Amino acid sequence: MGTLGGHLVAALLFLIVALYYSVLVSLALLRGQRFLKPPLPPRDKRGRRWWQLVSAEAVVKVVFSLIAILPELFYPPGTNRMVMVDWEDPKRSFVFKDTWQHVTMYGFFLFSGLVDLVSQVCQARQNMKLERAAEALAFCVLVLLMTNHIETKSALESRAHALFVLPAFLVALVLIIEVWVPDQPSLWVLKTWMGLVLSNWLLHLGVLMYAPPSGQPWSGDNPVDLAFVTTFFCWHLGLGAVVLAAIYSLCSLWYHRFSSWKRAPGAEYQPCPLCEGSEEPEKFRAGAPQLDGGV
Repeated sequence: MGTLGGHLVAALLFLIVALYYSVLVSLALLRGQRFLKPPLPPRDKRGRRWWQLVSAEAVVKVVFSLIAILPELFYPPGTNRMVMVDWEDPKRSFVFKDTWQHVTMYGFFLFSGLVDLVSQVCQARQNMKLERAAEALAFCVLVLLMTNHIETKSALESRAHALFVLPAFLVALVLIIEVWVPDQPSLWVLKTWMGLVLSNWLLHLGVLMYAPPSGQPWSGDNPVDLAFVTTFFCWHLGLGAVVLAAIYSLCSLWYHRFSSWKRAPGAEYQPCPLCEGSEEPEKFRAGAPQLDGGV
């Protein structure tokens, strides 16, 4: 991830997941669902094909994690960073510190996806509490590694990464709470909002450090540059809220339009015809004594 391409790939993967959850949360709120993701049916009630046994989220976690891990170790082609110790150095010093931190981070997201697959395929009933715990663990590891990242960076990179830790920590905190309290819509919204901020800020962070639009690199020694880093992060907080509100509005329009299409013609309430000469009131009055006698 220590390049512009690495930051862009990671940011886009996080952004895709955040946008997906934005739609998921919006529809859950509109439908009045008790849980954000209802559990899968028991294994014997599902189909026999693999895509009927597992959720799309589990597959996405595994695939996205592998997409992020492999370039860290083997890109550009011919590179091999799977070495952790320089055995030719008499001090046996560690090498590729950043690479192994990134691989560890993505590895725990891969672990979360594998836990989902085991829970959904190997158990008679899906263990959603175990799945949420594994996802919370992945974000806790992300926070720990990013905190360590700050210690060895310049002032500019430290400020940018410290701001990245804030939404990541809030997502981790919400996920920990959801292990025991998963049915709180306010937590769904906070988690999704912070996910959007996290992914957008990571995208901005890569551009800021490796390809500034002005063509001039930002300086960590300039307090004005550091102040604007914080200012831009605050803008991303507002941008995340606006994106989430826009997605909710679009989902609301789609949901109500789709519901109106599904409503059968004439399904609306119609008053009973009680005009003079109508046979309906007479039939009702004739049947009323029989109803009273049967009670």
